[in-house]
Amino acid sequence: PHANGSRGTSLRCKKRAQADRLSHQTQPPETPGRFTLFADTLGLPLRPPASVPNSEYRYSERIEGVKHFGVWPLSEAASACFGTQEWPATHPVPQATIEFEVDDVETAAAELRGKGYLLVHPVRTEPWGQVITRFQSSDGLLLGVCSTPHLADT
Repeated sequence: PHANGSRGTSLRCKKRAQADRLSHQTQPPETPGRFTLFADTLGLPLRPPASVPNSEYRYSERIEGVKHFGVWPLSEAASACFGTQEWPATHPVPQATIEFEVDDVETAAAELRGKGYLLVHPVRTEPWGQVITRFQSSDGLLLGVCSTPHLADT
């Protein structure tokens, strides 16, 4: 059931998915202070992922009210979406990413396509077990619908 108690469509977020996965795209690596706002100023307990060596991604699953918060370099977002370190000129450069947990990613992807959204990549399973597809809003926000097993019961 969803927050309002109904089953709804697959695109509706799971009950506890008010802000499951939030990421902020950051400036290129040469820009000073990449994590200053989030780690130093806001005091967020960010850490690198153990499962992805040499990643510049930093995240926390210990922030109250949010299942997962991440600071995601644009080059890694481009790699995850397009298989290249450069964001393509054919898509607006996102300033943030929000991923929503859903019951069935394949069904949610079909609903998105049916509503006219162009998926950035097809549904796939990431090395850490997350099933996801991504698309962009009209203003360039990078959105994902996903199912992340290790967050399912948290």
